[in-house]
Amino acid sequence: MDFGIVNGRVYIDGEFYEENLYVKNGKIETITKAFLPCKKEYDAKGRMVLPGFIDPHVHFHLTVGANTSKDDFYTGSIQGALGGVTTYIDFLDPIRKADQFERAFCSRLESAGNSTTDYGFHTTVANPEDKAEAMLQAGLSRGIPSVKLFTTYSDTDRRTYDDYIDSLLKVSRELKSRIVIHAENDHMVSTRKDILVKDHEKSRPAISERTEILKLAEIAKERDGLLYIVHVSAGSSVELLARYYKTELENKNIILESCPHYFLFNSDYYKKTDGYLYTMTPPLREEKERLLIRKHIEDFTVIGTDHCPFDISLKKAACTCQIPMGVGGIRYSFVAMFTEFGPSVIPKFTDGPAKAYGMFPDKGTLIPGADADIVIFDDIPEEVITDTDSIYNKKRIKGKIPDVFLRGEQIVRNGNFLGGHGKFISRKLNM
Repeated sequence: MDFGIVNGRVYIDGEFYEENLYVKNGKIETITKAFLPCKKEYDAKGRMVLPGFIDPHVHFHLTVGANTSKDDFYTGSIQGALGGVTTYIDFLDPIRKADQFERAFCSRLESAGNSTTDYGFHTTVANPEDKAEAMLQAGLSRGIPSVKLFTTYSDTDRRTYDDYIDSLLKVSRELKSRIVIHAENDHMVSTRKDILVKDHEKSRPAISERTEILKLAEIAKERDGLLYIVHVSAGSSVELLARYYKTELENKNIILESCPHYFLFNSDYYKKTDGYLYTMTPPLREEKERLLIRKHIEDFTVIGTDHCPFDISLKKAACTCQIPMGVGGIRYSFVAMFTEFGPSVIPKFTDGPAKAYGMFPDKGTLIPGADADIVIFDDIPEEVITDTDSIYNKKRIKGKIPDVFLRGEQIVRNGNFLGGHGKFISRKLNM
């Protein structure tokens, strides 16, 4: 064997096994109680041995208007690696026609060339003009079985309308492509230019998300389509879906994703003097919504981050129209959620996103044959985050990630990044 991790608690399918894990040619070769000869050995010392985490929702080097997000593919992937994220999915620039796909793909692929961890992309469409089949097929030709769209932002012509969404969901199962949607009711979102930070949540209220998600769920049910809702922010949205679309959630026809900040923070933060630091879309919700989303944690298949930080100097403004929307979080996502919910969140970072987006069983699991993407997690220590660039600054967390491996090569040691070379992951949904 090339490499062995011994004396650990190996996580497979929701259970921990006190066994040893061995790697050969970048793949997991076997898991056994025996101690096998190998070139290098790592003593896990009783700590958790977890699959590498997958963040299916990041925005590295994203330019919106005159502003570009703080992390590019190199710095962002390093932040992810320090948080145990060995694979992530970013987004292509929006397209309207299928013949625009190849340029968008090649441009983004070039930008991601210095990524230190593995990555994939979602096709992004904005008020598309070509037939739904053509738009999906364009992505599938490059191993991208997911298309992202927005039901809002009509003021910048990024909105995709109901009839087109219906056509996408009609063919999504046949073409094995997941329809990924930022869901807000465009008619209930304010685009006024004088909205103060303290009123950010009121300008994009929970009912704007709730009504849009329910409409999309009904279309998906009618069409037997593959629907994925990103960054669900309101507990009331999940409560209604769990009540009326339980079967669709259970069979993964409808998949829900949320972000740690919606479980940890509420809209009262917008009233603080530094409330601008917490501006993202959708916004943080009222405390009753935060408590409700926590209650429904098990209805989420995936926890992503929507990682999109901007320099503080760009965020510091009085009105939301002057602020680029987005916060960071990829480094602290898992430990923050583990602190709140314990081991039950592990699948939401591993096999949940892997299965949703066509990476399983190569990613998201530690079974033999999978990529040797491995996170060593120590669930004992407690500490307070010290990172003034992060909204998680001063948050008390339980657990730490000392060591991370990508395809059998160590990329993080004792919490320090060593270096790594990522590659593009072609994906295919398993139906």
